[in-house]
Amino acid sequence: METRRKVFAYITKGDEDQKELLVFEHEGEPEAGLQVPGGTIEEGEMLIDALYREVQEETGLPREALEFVGKIQKYNYYPDHKDKVYERNIFHFEYTGEPRDYWEHLVESDGQDNGRVFKFHWEPVDDLPKLAAEQDKAIELL
Repeated sequence: METRRKVFAYITKGDEDQKELLVFEHEGEPEAGLQVPGGTIEEGEMLIDALYREVQEETGLPREALEFVGKIQKYNYYPDHKDKVYERNIFHFEYTGEPRDYWEHLVESDGQDNGRVFKFHWEPVDDLPKLAAEQDKAIELL
């Protein structure tokens, strides 16, 4: 069975009792569901480099707007109807940039998301809607 290594970023803001998670939707693709920034670790790429690259590509946020908190969890995800396993590495960042409630970002990358527009907003961690493909699996560890 093929294994693909992935990184995901739980980017939060706010105090413990009012913590919010950064999520996005694909413009014009509601079937993609609500997601967090992340993606595939490229061949020979270090985990932490993939994490920062994916966050930058997908959100457009400057690196200085994010404070690295740490790694939350590593687990394997087995999607239905695919003969693959995804090694998921979940990390936590605290958003420290200028206040932003909503924004859109045009992805410019060498990957499959190139040219897509992602629409970002914040959701309360304590009342989080279901995320696509079990991306919320480690949310209770925040």
